[in-house]
Amino acid sequence: MKKNLTIKPEPLGGLTAFRAVAEAGSFRAAADRLGISASAVSQSVHALEARLGVALFNRTSRTVSLSEAGRFLLEHVDPSLARIEAAMQRLREGDAQPSGLLRINLSRLANTLFVKPRLPEFLARYPRVDLELYTDDTLADVVGGGFDAGIRPGRHLAQDMIALPLDRGLRRAVVGAPSYLERHGVPKTLADLARHDCIRFRLPGSGRIYPWQFSERGKALQLDVKGRLVFIDDDLCRESARAGLGLAQQFEAAIADDLAARRLVPVLEAYAPPPIRFYIYFPKRDYQPLKLRAFVDFLREPLR
Repeated sequence: MKKNLTIKPEPLGGLTAFRAVAEAGSFRAAADRLGISASAVSQSVHALEARLGVALFNRTSRTVSLSEAGRFLLEHVDPSLARIEAAMQRLREGDAQPSGLLRINLSRLANTLFVKPRLPEFLARYPRVDLELYTDDTLADVVGGGFDAGIRPGRHLAQDMIALPLDRGLRRAVVGAPSYLERHGVPKTLADLARHDCIRFRLPGSGRIYPWQFSERGKALQLDVKGRLVFIDDDLCRESARAGLGLAQQFEAAIADDLAARRLVPVLEAYAPPPIRFYIYFPKRDYQPLKLRAFVDFLREPLR
């Protein structure tokens, strides 16, 4: 007499879905990260909960958060899953070419300076890599958002991650159109800015207006300048400065053509702040995917 054999479902799929939901904070976002449907993610997590006999998430109509059992499970399985995925990735790649979807979160300025000008070259060199660029001027959570890496100015933005510089330091300058300077005069000291319309930038994440940066006698200064125009888009700051609507503080690399053509003129150069570097940052892993290593090396080529 033949025995009926019951084949138990493989738990790793459920664990992968569980970890993705825990990191992303929602089933929909986890589904986007895994490239499957939200219902498939939900079914995998439900099956895992049924096998364990515990609820791994506290669910409401609007939020999903880890239960106490879920926090315990994530703490113990996350390192193991990372090692398993790294080993499988390494075996898949072997001597292969970089391939797969690469998701990068970066500020619009970082895209303008480092990615957009060289995008055709990267796509031609690595035809098997699909690149998703998410331009975001907030301080994004790279891990929680399911991104492979982020690009931002300042190393302090990449805590608990590997951060590699993309440049040797970019200078910032206060600039204005010749037409504006003819009408309002050229500021000679920082105190003179009180008499000028300063075009300001509001940080989309915190909502805080970003102070202008200066250096005086070797000491770093921040000034909360005044003006009638405030934008959350740095491109609009530059366009308004070109139109003669006020002064703006910009990275010189972003306005190089305007400076060369004298559409914008630098002022207060004696008070220029120290250069700031942009970094590409990504989570520490036992094994970095080949596609990410290729992208990082490509962006850092100009440094060599």
